[in-house]
Amino acid sequence: MKKITIIDYGLGNLRSVKKGLEFVGSHPKISSKPCEIINSDGLILPGVGAFSDAMNNIQSLRSTINDFIDMGRPVLGICLGQQLIMTCSEEGGDIEGLNIIPGSVRKFPCNNLKVPHMGWNSIKIIHDHPLFRGIENGEYLYFVHSYYVKTDIKHSLASCDYGLDFSASVISEKGNVIGTQFHPEKSGDAGLKILKNFVDMC
Repeated sequence: MKKITIIDYGLGNLRSVKKGLEFVGSHPKISSKPCEIINSDGLILPGVGAFSDAMNNIQSLRSTINDFIDMGRPVLGICLGQQLIMTCSEEGGDIEGLNIIPGSVRKFPCNNLKVPHMGWNSIKIIHDHPLFRGIENGEYLYFVHSYYVKTDIKHSLASCDYGLDFSASVISEKGNVIGTQFHPEKSGDAGLKILKNFVDMC
């Protein structure tokens, strides 16, 4: 079975992601140990909470994550995890991210829509990719977030409309780092299919 490490940096929905990965047939481990991270087949970067806290907590693992990426192995950032792999965030000020994918994290504007964006919403698949194999365009997935990712269309695998179009899923230049703003582990059968697709990429 594929060895998938869920990075534990003190913030995140670790147990639900682990259960989802187990369900689709992988062998997930929650860890903050560099030796376990670097020897994985794939990494999950989860996250729930504030961008600044997450960046402070993950600094000690930053070089390990970069080394893993440089080896060409796959990484999936979920929710806040997707935001962390971007260049910067305006949450808490102009804060530097992991800068793996160019783009920024921005707060939803004040309008008649509730923030956080919470619940089921449909996605538009922009580029064919193994992560979305078997997923229909317009599939409904589960979101919970107050900030959204803005990046170039070439780095967006899928978009979502919530008063504006934002990147529901992003991809790095080399293709081995992917993010989802939605929570696949909370998105029913479609979400589990996406997790299975990621495991198959590892």
